[in-house]
Amino acid sequence: MSNMIHIYPDSTNFKDNAYHAVHDRHLRQSLRTAMDDLTKKRAASFANEQELQDLRALGEQIRQYSLAKLPQLLVQLEEKLTENGVKVHWAENAQQACAIIHQLITDKQGKLMVKGKSMVSEEVELNHYLADRGIDALESDMGEFIVQMAQEKPTHIVVPAIHKTKQQIAKLFHENLPDAPYTEDVDELILMGRNALRDKYLEADVGLSGVNFAVAQTGTLCLVENEGNGRMCTTVPPMHIAITGIEKVVEKLSDVLPLYSLLPRSALGQNITTYFNMISSPRQGGEKDGPQEVHLVLLDNGRSQAYADTQLRKTLQCIRCGACMNHCPVYARIGGAAYGTTYPGPIGEIISPHLLGLEATKDLPTASSLCGACAEVCPVKIPIPELLIRLREEEQRSPTEDVVHPLKGQGAARTLSETLAWRTFTGLFAGAKAYRVLGFMSAHLRGLTPKYQMGWTINHIPLKPAPKTLHQMLKEKENKR
Repeated sequence: MSNMIHIYPDSTNFKDNAYHAVHDRHLRQSLRTAMDDLTKKRAASFANEQELQDLRALGEQIRQYSLAKLPQLLVQLEEKLTENGVKVHWAENAQQACAIIHQLITDKQGKLMVKGKSMVSEEVELNHYLADRGIDALESDMGEFIVQMAQEKPTHIVVPAIHKTKQQIAKLFHENLPDAPYTEDVDELILMGRNALRDKYLEADVGLSGVNFAVAQTGTLCLVENEGNGRMCTTVPPMHIAITGIEKVVEKLSDVLPLYSLLPRSALGQNITTYFNMISSPRQGGEKDGPQEVHLVLLDNGRSQAYADTQLRKTLQCIRCGACMNHCPVYARIGGAAYGTTYPGPIGEIISPHLLGLEATKDLPTASSLCGACAEVCPVKIPIPELLIRLREEEQRSPTEDVVHPLKGQGAARTLSETLAWRTFTGLFAGAKAYRVLGFMSAHLRGLTPKYQMGWTINHIPLKPAPKTLHQMLKEKENKR
């Protein structure tokens, strides 16, 4: 299945993608049901409001402290992991990350990789890279397994197949798994998937996983999961490769506890996950399981751009819970595929411009109502609306303007017509005389107001000047006294 080509929209066509998504009845039904369920479960898991706010404040403090010390913590993490017998590799971009992993596999003449859940591996499109070089990469997370079989990509960072109905999954399994009967019983479908994957762990040459938290002080890789597939991927194959973004590091184990308390409750309304794995070394003498080699790939891929700016650095506080998506009115109507990026929804709107550049993501910062729901539920208090406004400014900024920390693709959404329009607006409103003349002319020529006003009239009535200006009404009121 890893040789299949993923069908995925392009982020540069966001508006068209969104248009088609809102007209997909099955998608809308799946999303509405799932979002309602997830938001209710989250609310129930945080029944004590004071506990929630205290935890959020602590989570924000831990993430900001970790980021403030990020360069030192990364060095400490590498030193401790190396001391523990884990080999650390640094990748500046997606190409380097894929090349490193490919080399590690080919050094062992590997042909099959079984994967636990890893959004970073999706980010670098590792499956495609390996498939082009004759190596199969099989997703073992059930949601990822489903979307890989469907030749798609995840549309949610926690629940990858959230856009699928059970009828669609039943049909998919019936057509692709040997001797699989058609059934809409969810438990039977899960069992079919498990049976199809079970032997693959033993056959695999390499297991790959993501990392939820990397602890610098102890050299520990923490992995949060519910299905047990992550534990199988990291213990059964002879080699384990972990891949993560450079921002996932924290200083000490005690920092993990509040974040772990926030993560599953924010993501799924679950007090604790079924499995919490802590990996510090390869198999030691006398141990009966575990890989003979453990490697960690630390990926930058645009994260240092966000890190360089003190305001945009807050983007990197994210612990990938997906709560912002679950509460976003835009995501709830169009789903994750429409964004055309690995990270959809509000968090994707602020992190994807750093990973892909503003040229490829210029529509994403404006794909928000700025209602603030994402910021209200974020477990580490990322001010997402504030960062969206900042990115909107950056994509409208002149490409030639000299700034301290320029973003890749600065000025991507800037157009000559819009620039001239704002200059005209500024000129008309800069002086009192010009403003009064504009108001007088607008009131008297209001009958000429066009019925179509670009994007505004898609779902609004046309804007029409009032028959009298405010100055006129105030003057008339004054004359009546």
